[in-house]
Amino acid sequence: MDNISIKCIKSEKIKSGASYGQFVINSLSAGQGITVGNQLRRVLLGDLGGTAISAVRIAGVRHEFSTIPGVREDILEILLNLKGIVFKSQTKETQFGRLKIQGPTVVTADLIQLPTNLEIINPNNYIATISTANVLEIEFKFEYGTGYKLASQTFSDEVDSYLQLDTIFMPVQKVDFKIENVYDSTNNITERLFIDIWTNGSISPTEAIKSACQIIINLFKLLVENKETNENLELETKNSSISIEPYTNIAIEELQLSVRAYNCLKKAQINTVGDLLQYSPEKLQELKNFGRKSADEVFSTLKNKLGIILK
Repeated sequence: MDNISIKCIKSEKIKSGASYGQFVINSLSAGQGITVGNQLRRVLLGDLGGTAISAVRIAGVRHEFSTIPGVREDILEILLNLKGIVFKSQTKETQFGRLKIQGPTVVTADLIQLPTNLEIINPNNYIATISTANVLEIEFKFEYGTGYKLASQTFSDEVDSYLQLDTIFMPVQKVDFKIENVYDSTNNITERLFIDIWTNGSISPTEAIKSACQIIINLFKLLVENKETNENLELETKNSSISIEPYTNIAIEELQLSVRAYNCLKKAQINTVGDLLQYSPEKLQELKNFGRKSADEVFSTLKNKLGIILK
């Protein structure tokens, strides 16, 4: 236990600015691998914060089912494209940005005018195509948070002028871990924990695991010092209804499925990943107009984006 150590054994950049890192923690006592691995995974996925677009105001547009003259994409498609932009912020304050451009042109993320504390990780992210000389003007609201926030949970005095987005703040996209037993010359057993971390690029895997460790240390430090507050003692009943798994309430729009698969799920009142996980593969294929090809697309997307395998 005295020789416990952590080491980064693999680090690489992947498409769209995302990052991957693999770490190994050595010299854990028997049984500690699963404890440490589970704790780190939960904190990495649920407690690390990030900045994202939470609302937009588009000139001449009042609702998400509108269209803009001269723009190839409708508003829903533009909003989905905006959700793919990854930001790195030096502050946790709410910030605003602006995009104003005249066509014909292809609109990408690097054309957004940002405050000085904000940086775009994937500047080539596609937003829309303007095919005429029309002007596209968008105002953005950037917020810092943890986990995710559904548009239906967002209350704003500016709700009449801003379109609210389902917002994912999580900088860590996926975490896997595995444990190996190590035997010494006297046949004593220690464990070695391997952790794989994928981030959206706004934070490196090394920074992510350091931040997660610090969050865990701070939590248990409070327990050791026995600093209890009324907030810790008064558990709100609504918290019991919140899912532990951070992906459960993510809207299916975030999966970026094909139009056919998306429409079939929406018609069946499947609005979130949690709703989707209530269906077995067989039951899913019983949906009207939802064939084997659509089912394979859903299974593949759940596995690749969220690490979820339907049994």
